[in-house]
Amino acid sequence: MKPSVTLTLRDPLRQTALPYWVDVITRPQLRNERFLPAVDALFAQHHLAFIATQEYTPAGAVWSPQEVASGLDRVYRLVLQTDSRIPPQLIESIRLLPEVERVRAGVIGGMDFQPQPARAFSTHTDRASRDAIYLDEAHAFTEGDDTVTVAIMDTGVDVDHPEYRHALLPGYDFVDILNGAQDFMGDYLGADPMPEDEVGHGTHVAGIIAGTGRNMPRGVAPRCRVLPVRVLAAMSREGRPVGAGLVENINNGVKWAIDHGADVINMSLGVRHTGGGLPHTEVIDYAQRKGVTVVAASGNDGRQALYYPGAFPSVIAVGAADDRGEITEFSTFGDHVSFIAPGVDVYSSSLDDGYAFSTGTSHAAPFVTGAIALMKSYARSKGLDLGDRQVKHVLKHSSDKVDRRFKNAKAGYGRLNLGDALRYLDYKLNSGRRTSDG
Repeated sequence: MKPSVTLTLRDPLRQTALPYWVDVITRPQLRNERFLPAVDALFAQHHLAFIATQEYTPAGAVWSPQEVASGLDRVYRLVLQTDSRIPPQLIESIRLLPEVERVRAGVIGGMDFQPQPARAFSTHTDRASRDAIYLDEAHAFTEGDDTVTVAIMDTGVDVDHPEYRHALLPGYDFVDILNGAQDFMGDYLGADPMPEDEVGHGTHVAGIIAGTGRNMPRGVAPRCRVLPVRVLAAMSREGRPVGAGLVENINNGVKWAIDHGADVINMSLGVRHTGGGLPHTEVIDYAQRKGVTVVAASGNDGRQALYYPGAFPSVIAVGAADDRGEITEFSTFGDHVSFIAPGVDVYSSSLDDGYAFSTGTSHAAPFVTGAIALMKSYARSKGLDLGDRQVKHVLKHSSDKVDRRFKNAKAGYGRLNLGDALRYLDYKLNSGRRTSDG
């Protein structure tokens, strides 16, 4: 897809029904070249023709109350008809229009990934990271439930990998990039139902969450289902592939996952705020309204900084702990960080049915995501659904504190202790008291 402008109106269009941008890719006859007269005039001043599309599609026949409340029905994507640069003056002029709430040009974000291929495969390799969260103790309560779905927003997954193919649900690939496409490789055009990984990042995350334990330690929630959503393509950097994609397409992946039954979403990615409104705002709000827990990596720059979606108050931001359980030097920190989990030399699945070690907050986040899936599974075995606030309460009060404070600026509420989380949850459920945030 060519460069685009995403804008949110204060009120949805009433007279014109615009097509969903994904549908326009395969059905060009749906193209609409007009939007609002004031916006059309500004594009004409810059000699730019565009195709007007709806940014999201409703989950049902009409927009639901939650979708409307999150403003999803008011977001539009204007796609240029030529591969031209979007002038900053155009964005600023659109921002001044009274009908417009916010506007931004398409932004590419993503993550780095430097796996270390494993020469030997073993179920005992890197037992330390699983022992650090007391995984065996947690598995005495439950190994998951196939009614609990974990969505992975990432580079896709190796869909045939033996470690987790038992858990995979049909996913989707939202990657469609033209702006800066000379830096991309492999499949970066045409959204489709094939979320195949070309980087390895999402494959590594999937193994941590749902690995069956064939040639690696078992995943955190091996009996839960995995919904793979490819939102990042392979970009060449210094001769190796890294994950990168349009923020707007990541947003579409999040909404699609929510509408397809995700109970918890892993987002081992993050972008800085660059203007035009916070990235992911409307879909993170939608997730909260739908009761879906979102977990994100805090970042890997070792500074006090905000990366989104992890910086949103409703998102669980995860930092990385080393093999001694201490916060790593590279882990981004701040008041928004919720927990730390193993993030150094984590052993998991890799491309081509392989295995690899990798380091980063991207690989700490899925330990917490899997923990939430396990907690939701155990509650369902008792006939109950565990809500987002309840999940956060249990994790806050069962984590291992790193000092005398309840919350630490670098480690949040502490190190993930999944064994204690399941024990505390079991006590709460059996005592008949519902957990609450506090």
